[in-house]
Amino acid sequence: MNSITPFPQSHSTPEQVAFHRTELGVILSLYGRMVAAGEWRDYGISTLRDVAVFSVFRRTAENPLYRIEKRPKLRNRQGQYAVIGIDGQVLKRGHDLRTVIRVLERKLIRAVE
Repeated sequence: MNSITPFPQSHSTPEQVAFHRTELGVILSLYGRMVAAGEWRDYGISTLRDVAVFSVFRRTAENPLYRIEKRPKLRNRQGQYAVIGIDGQVLKRGHDLRTVIRVLERKLIRAVE
């Protein structure tokens, strides 16, 4: 009657997906440069069971301009990282985060007169 039965634990799947510290460093480096350029003003991070999302906003009350998503289940297929535009279109997908967010760095390149 007094025996304790532990809950089964599965160590194969995490409870939620999150960005690693090095991944956040890469993303926040780009974010800082875009804020300095006056392009972005706010961000939000969501950690869910299947996906981690870094959303970028021009203003706080708007829909996100871009979403940087990490989906580990797609690691062996198209790649676990993706940049998604405001309309839901996938702008870039791949295995390397630096390569994927390079599509957003093009916004920093402007002609100097």
